[in-house]
Amino acid sequence: MNVLEEWLSQSSALLGLDEASGAAYRDLVLDLAKDVAHGVARPAAPVTTFLLGLAAGRAGGSAEDVQRLSAELSAAAAAWTREHPASQG
Repeated sequence: MNVLEEWLSQSSALLGLDEASGAAYRDLVLDLAKDVAHGVARPAAPVTTFLLGLAAGRAGGSAEDVQRLSAELSAAAAAWTREHPASQG
């Protein structure tokens, strides 16, 4: 087990989540963070992923909710990049 996997397992347990929860969304969240950090601003990445978690929880918390909302945020980051080319990264 690598450090990231170990941390996700530990933090999921601490938060009362299934230990597989962190691993299940790892790549999706990292991809969203990359899109936002590179297209909007680095500090926007962790805050955006936090907002994803809040919104997904409010929407019901299903895998489909997380995937749909993440896709919407990635699309919004791409649109931001096109509309604000000087603010990238």
